[in-house]
Amino acid sequence: MDANAQEFPMATISATDATFDEVVKQSDIPVVVDFWAEWCGPCKQIGPALEELSTEYEGRVKIVKVNVDENPQSPAQMGVRGIPALFLFKGGEAVDQKIGAAPKAALKDWIEGAA
Repeated sequence: MDANAQEFPMATISATDATFDEVVKQSDIPVVVDFWAEWCGPCKQIGPALEELSTEYEGRVKIVKVNVDENPQSPAQMGVRGIPALFLFKGGEAVDQKIGAAPKAALKDWIEGAA
């Protein structure tokens, strides 16, 4: 863990295969799920933008990260074949998805258009 992680807590929420239904599907607000991995360059590119968006949307949209290496069941259930893979859930159902990295403005437009 790097030193900054303690000073600046992450705004995004981590989910596991065990907590996916509770954190994502049972949420009363829209949820963006980011399926990612530590070794994935594009995943690391969008990470800071997702952290910022999580803070901006606090209380309105939840941003959840699922590490595909540590939690293979959730991405398999969603049919994830490439990462980063973003899914937008509303009312417990996936209503939209976006594959690959995108700049913060494009992510924001996508979330606002789908949420």
